[in-house]
Amino acid sequence: MTATTVVMLTLMIGLQVSDATPSDMLAELSAFYALQTNAGKIFVGSSKMETNKVGSLMTIALQSKFLSFSFTSGRTPRRRIAPQAIDRFKARVRELTRRTCGRSLSQVAKELSCYLIGWRGYFGFCETPSVLDKLDQWTRRRLRAIAWKQWKRGRTRFARLRRRGVGRDLAAQTAGSPHGPWRLGNSPALKIAMPNRYLGSLDLASVAAPRTT
Repeated sequence: MTATTVVMLTLMIGLQVSDATPSDMLAELSAFYALQTNAGKIFVGSSKMETNKVGSLMTIALQSKFLSFSFTSGRTPRRRIAPQAIDRFKARVRELTRRTCGRSLSQVAKELSCYLIGWRGYFGFCETPSVLDKLDQWTRRRLRAIAWKQWKRGRTRFARLRRRGVGRDLAAQTAGSPHGPWRLGNSPALKIAMPNRYLGSLDLASVAAPRTT
């Protein structure tokens, strides 16, 4: 239903669907919902509708998914990425980074970035930037885990960590850890050895909007 309800509501509030982009429709619905929560009755097109009727339709829309977006609840709904879209993102990243044999970390990052840039072009429109930040953190952790797995042996891991500025004790503790690559991908040692700026130097794209300084 999801798209049908959103289109119906956009028509009700006077937005021409034929000329509307997805961003237009979502923005209009957000503003319209905020307005209806502060009024007993509102005019929709040429007719007057009770707030509870409009609210019922908006509730349906808020609980639905439209073009892989949904709305947060509250007085001022925000566009957010639907959970299913986030699951698909992670599944695709896992697929792109699963087979790393014969490929350097730099090659993996560059190939992955093609997908990340395209995904950002569509979902960067969301109004919950913290979700994008968390996805960036998740992606970087996966690349660190890949590097850890590629280093294989304890001696190699210790040497790589030391070469990248990790202290002797922390490097020895991490190299001898029984934990797997995913767990250690979030460890202090690997964050020191492969900070965000290092991964950026491998041309790893970000799904979050670039920040201006």
